[in-house]
Amino acid sequence: MTRFPVSMLAGTLASITLVLVATSVMGAQETAGPDEPGSLPAVGKEMRRSIEHNEISGAVTLVATPDGTVHLDASGKADIGGNKPMRPDTIFWIASMTKPVTATAVLMLQEEGKLSVDDPVEKYLPEFAKLATSKGEPARVTIQHLLTHTSGMGEISPQEAREIKNLAGLIPLYVAKPVAFEPGSKWVYCQSGINTAARIVEVVSGIPFDEFLDRRLLGPLGMKDTTFYLSDEQLPRLAKSYRKTSQGELELAENRILNGKAPTNRDRFPAANGGLFSTAPDYGRFCQMILRGGEFGGRRYLKPDSVKLMTSPQTKDLKTGFTPGNGWGLGWCVVREPQGVTAMLSPGTFGHGGAYGTQAWIDPAKERIYVLMVQRENFPNADASNVRESFQKAAASDGKTP
Repeated sequence: MTRFPVSMLAGTLASITLVLVATSVMGAQETAGPDEPGSLPAVGKEMRRSIEHNEISGAVTLVATPDGTVHLDASGKADIGGNKPMRPDTIFWIASMTKPVTATAVLMLQEEGKLSVDDPVEKYLPEFAKLATSKGEPARVTIQHLLTHTSGMGEISPQEAREIKNLAGLIPLYVAKPVAFEPGSKWVYCQSGINTAARIVEVVSGIPFDEFLDRRLLGPLGMKDTTFYLSDEQLPRLAKSYRKTSQGELELAENRILNGKAPTNRDRFPAANGGLFSTAPDYGRFCQMILRGGEFGGRRYLKPDSVKLMTSPQTKDLKTGFTPGNGWGLGWCVVREPQGVTAMLSPGTFGHGGAYGTQAWIDPAKERIYVLMVQRENFPNADASNVRESFQKAAASDGKTP
């Protein structure tokens, strides 16, 4: 593996600030807010500090309101060895930030009367009638269980996943795994459940999941760089992934979701649990639509009631999430009691992180969106990283030093 010493990183730091003019980066159809264009100096300062401490190679950060972008900044390197700076349109593997997108697709179909999140999964996937506990008892899993990580379903190995070409191929493998607990009784983060929800989208809509997203959500929203399969033209903009060594250096890391295949390779299933690539401006558009109650650019994607259902706790008193004080909605983590890394956020803030440190959080009380794009593999806890905390603190203070 290629290793990069701290001294090299410190000597090649770069910061690029994109000043937005005339219209917001979030799209020409949106009206610029009174607090834009511009950037938040405190955010850039914190990101450069994280780079200097070798926590990350670089970052793209975005802060938005319902109507426009307050801040968009790129710092550090997308590729250290190639000496390529981060840019506002750098593409990142966003990993589990894919899950809220998947939930949105499910809720679109619920609004059309084609399914209900209260329905048993076997209504759409008959194989699930065979799903059982370790004792051989039937396990009745609903779509809501899938989206709230309360199904208890088992996971498949990377070796098993590597051979699967489509979402339909996953289902027999999932059904063969025993359910670990009574559905709805516990919260255990579950990749198989989200992929199963996406397979239901395929069955109900009659088209592949990636095509459904392109037609119904990503394309209409103008999320031109958000995809499961990068094009040859997009590939040069993909940020390299890194891990931090025990010596405090950054070394190249592989993208786990690809299972050894190229980002452009379409001979793999669209991983609804964590397979999307995206940019900060693209994901900002998605978050802006959600913050606006399901509308963006004059087009309605979801009704406000559906957005509220997705972004309100559905897990009662279960302990959920990777940081304290959270509940879980349908595909979204919801902050019940802000504390620690979420202390600067309002109760009711919702969002999701990704395995390689990406984060997106929406504070409806403050009407702010916080998107952090980085690409580091081995944070001890990506949701609780110092990089996330310092970004959100600086962004929530509107650039003023506390």
